[in-house]
Amino acid sequence: MNAPTPQPRPLPIRALIAPVTPLQQNCTIVWCVKTMKAAIIDPGGEAPRLMAALQEQGLTLEKIWITHGHLDHAGGTAALKALTGVPIEGPHPDDAFWIDEISASGAKWGMPEAESFTPDRWLQDGDTVTLGETVFEVIHCPGHTPGHVVFFNREARFAQVGDVLFQGSIGRTDFPRGNYQHLIDAITQKLWPLGDDVRFVPGHGPMSSFGQERLTNPFVSDAVLAGD
Repeated sequence: MNAPTPQPRPLPIRALIAPVTPLQQNCTIVWCVKTMKAAIIDPGGEAPRLMAALQEQGLTLEKIWITHGHLDHAGGTAALKALTGVPIEGPHPDDAFWIDEISASGAKWGMPEAESFTPDRWLQDGDTVTLGETVFEVIHCPGHTPGHVVFFNREARFAQVGDVLFQGSIGRTDFPRGNYQHLIDAITQKLWPLGDDVRFVPGHGPMSSFGQERLTNPFVSDAVLAGD
């Protein structure tokens, strides 16, 4: 008699990607399937639209999580906080100077509604954040900005990596306090060890997996780095 085929375990979280702002930044709504409590990761703008998306999915917003302090990722945070009162967690405190510049940057780039804010909790490498009955690990990945963090759910093999890594590319490092080598080290020493099967939402563009990028990414594939 053949043994029964094991059934895959249901994932503890689900995610919805909602591109926002003229820069089409991937704001991610992620939620605990058991409790239907949600976090919005990187609300760059369009807070009313994000609130409508929560309602459509039957979700209760519990947290706002920020990967880094750039305008397109964090410009709508203050407005969302004003609407909901939920705590803001992240990024790492080294990005405080970027958050302080959001209001001025918004005026410059035609997003006058963008406002600066103060997180309720700054995050450090190795911290965890909770969402309903799920836990996400916080990984400090500097390079694009000095205080950039990644949110990783180990059980679901899912990460929101902001502007650290993209399908076929990596984050820019020509902004103030950016550092190319720090970015490469963060990707190869902190993200790759999590496993090739980890699927990730980047700050812009389509999802990918760490394994796919190790095979094909022209900046950080194994073959490219072996040739350095």
